[in-house]
Amino acid sequence: MIENRSPSCLVVGNYCHDILIKDDTVIGESLGGAVSFISGVLDGFSISSTYICKVGTDFSYPVIHPPLICPSSKTTVFHAHFSSEIKREDRVLKRVCACDPITPSDLPNSHFSFGLAVGVGGEILPETLEKMLDICEIVFVDIQALIRVFDSVDGTVVPVDLRETGFYRLLPRIRFLKASADEAPFVDVEEVRKCCCLVVTNGKEGCTLYEKDRAQQIAPFPTIQVDPTGAGDSFLGGLVAGLVHGLGVPEAALLGNFFGSLTVGEIGLPKFDLKVLLRVRDEVQQMRLRCTRCPEGQNGELMFMKSSDHEHFCIALGAAKLTSTYPVQDCQWDLPCSPSAEQSIHRQCSGQQKSLSSTFYEEVINSADDIQQN
Repeated sequence: MIENRSPSCLVVGNYCHDILIKDDTVIGESLGGAVSFISGVLDGFSISSTYICKVGTDFSYPVIHPPLICPSSKTTVFHAHFSSEIKREDRVLKRVCACDPITPSDLPNSHFSFGLAVGVGGEILPETLEKMLDICEIVFVDIQALIRVFDSVDGTVVPVDLRETGFYRLLPRIRFLKASADEAPFVDVEEVRKCCCLVVTNGKEGCTLYEKDRAQQIAPFPTIQVDPTGAGDSFLGGLVAGLVHGLGVPEAALLGNFFGSLTVGEIGLPKFDLKVLLRVRDEVQQMRLRCTRCPEGQNGELMFMKSSDHEHFCIALGAAKLTSTYPVQDCQWDLPCSPSAEQSIHRQCSGQQKSLSSTFYEEVINSADDIQQN
């Protein structure tokens, strides 16, 4: 049960330097790490959050939520390798440098309504997750924080079965576990759904919620994909934002799909159009009022059945998306928040955009045109 007080979030995971490489040529550099995408969504909803992230002294980007600086370590670096070959539809991800892990002593001793374990480079330890479970009422875990291992030679990311990790024993205490369709084979869906809600994201197919004996498909929002990076992170941010604001789980997952679709439609860290975001916040508020009239929603329990207004909410979010005025290749942020935070965001924008070649932009836009014509 969520206590009747202002919800707060603890978000744990390191910032990274992301290097995009196509056909062995560097085409872009960007701020990375799940927290960089999740914070954009949570900040957009003015959700009180504490971020525990580590970087080295070489960290290159100004950020709104400052990390812990490790004087004897370098910032985690990922190389994302793409290919022009048609048979290679996805990226090959390599961790070429790893910052220090986040330990239990790095976490505050405060109590939080929600906790998000969103490591990307092996920085979250089993004992760190265990402390999160102790101090957070509801914990969301991205499976990539648990099952990623890294080749000892070149750092290629290789997933392993969850049962082979030191995190497996903690599964009964996790409330939400998110996995992509590619990661789902590394967990036993039938086993996991008995003890927590498993959310499997599947790109243009939306997502599926597995909870006990229920499986619910949540509709996607059609988008021309130009960069899949961070889509799952934005989805998780939207899911949490929805629950913080009192939505049922299916409606919160719908909000997650919405923010995931905005993210894949842009290059790099997404900008959230102020007009769109304000309209979405209004739709969320209206949906929340409808949820509080449901018997299940009146006692503070999480609601796992679709609301009778679920389809209406889906249509409303789709209409809100159409109000965006930003071109696809523009990658700044514009979030509604306090004047001081807004100034920080504008300062951050100039430092965190991907540095991308004009050729890459042309390829992205041409690809989008080809998709529309087909």
